Amino acid sequence: MLNRLGESSMTYRTILVHLDTSARAHPRLETALQLAKQFDAYVIGLYAVFEPNARAFNVMAGSAGYYDEYAAMRRERANALERLFHAELNRAGVSGEWLAPGGGADRAVPHHARCADLVIVGQDDPGDAESFIGEGFREHLILSAGRPVLLVPYTGSFAAVGQFPMIAWDGGREAARAVHDALPLLKAAGRATIVTLDVHAGDARGERSAGGDIAACIARHGVEVEIVPGVAGTEASAGDVLLSRAADLGADLVVMGGYGHARLRELVLGGATRTFLESMTVPVLMSH
Repeated sequence: MLNRLGESSMTYRTILVHLDTSARAHPRLETALQLAKQFDAYVIGLYAVFEPNARAFNVMAGSAGYYDEYAAMRRERANALERLFHAELNRAGVSGEWLAPGGGADRAVPHHARCADLVIVGQDDPGDAESFIGEGFREHLILSAGRPVLLVPYTGSFAAVGQFPMIAWDGGREAARAVHDALPLLKAAGRATIVTLDVHAGDARGERSAGGDIAACIARHGVEVEIVPGVAGTEASAGDVLLSRAADLGADLVVMGGYGHARLRELVLGGATRTFLESMTVPVLMSH
């Protein structure tokens, strides 16, 4: 879409942030509000959590009333989080709404994500049981939402996201989707570093992975682009190298394709995708 000046009006107007009872819900909201102010976006705070089977929960806990106590604690936390959400929106001067549809996050988040321009979720925190949503929740969201997903690490502070973006480029469809989904952030930063991946040598994707064409495409949007060549090897090792490159470059955002597919009832992910989901140190924008 073009505005009256003939410039692209591509931006984020609706940001959905997943909120739960984990310790990192508030920092995740702060990230959403920072981006909402930057892009004049509407924020949807989607409260959705893992909903255990009450009977099984009581059996495991060894107490018939344990689930009721746990559910009451969650309701208290949810009410406090809703009050915090509205207070933070007012403080930031951002418009938005609170949604608590019930039914479990593994169903609610992908459903509502499809009507947002950007979706923000947290990385799974092995030290916080409340961050568990469901087996493969984040992987399923990336592969099924049809929208860019910004994953925020469970450690660290991210007052600003996207000032120093790094793009992981292998010439594939998913990487191309991620780059174009990230254009509002890339344009706002005015610069980006492309790190090329040579893990598909010998096939068509390998021939497209040098980065020159996508760099030219991004540059036409007014972004200064630098290409850093030469991440070679398997997809699994590429993930570790990309994490290292992000640290070396001082990147505060990694843009990359989310690779994977469903096989029977199992989600099969690309090696670099899985590495980042498990070990990210900065926010990562993934698209599939």
